[in-house]
Amino acid sequence: MEFLFQATAEARSVAIFPGTWNPPTIAHVEIARAALDRVDEVVWAIPRVLPHKNWSGATFEQRCDMIRRVASAGNGFAAAISDGGLYIDMARAAREAYGRGVEVSIVCGRDAAERMERWDYGEAGVFEGLLREFRLLVAARAGAYATDFPHSGRIKTLELENSFDDVSSSEVRRRIAAGENWELLVPEVIRGEVSAIYRPIIRQPQS
Repeated sequence: MEFLFQATAEARSVAIFPGTWNPPTIAHVEIARAALDRVDEVVWAIPRVLPHKNWSGATFEQRCDMIRRVASAGNGFAAAISDGGLYIDMARAAREAYGRGVEVSIVCGRDAAERMERWDYGEAGVFEGLLREFRLLVAARAGAYATDFPHSGRIKTLELENSFDDVSSSEVRRRIAAGENWELLVPEVIRGEVSAIYRPIIRQPQS
């Protein structure tokens, strides 16, 4: 794991927050802040190589810079690049980076948790193994996440103070393409960068 920004406080518990960040939104920030009620530090993480699609839209370097800016503007945030693309790989990389005495969780939204559960890992038992190794902190967006998998007691719900059901990276890109107001959907610290990145490329396919 290569850190782009690290919080200065010594963390006893961390939550890895994986994403492709195309771009980060205020909903992502709210999820990360909610996770800080349960852990000492949240690591905004991006895989060096995507496991299921190619980069399009913002470049890998631009996405790294955006999460570095978001992390450095908040309290208790870090940002890092992971060589592994699957969530379990990223969590294991965080455990190695922080040391085995630090508890590692994975934070995500309900939609990402459902994709994680349904993902074809090529072998049985991977999702159950993930839950044995790491707590899953799932933000309730458009409903709470529920599963009957073994070890589901390792899944904790993050309640958000406000509804962000209509806030997404794709909605930001759509509004930019349509010439609609989008600025309030992204953290202020990256608004200039988002404008510079997406206005020239918004007509290209996005991922």
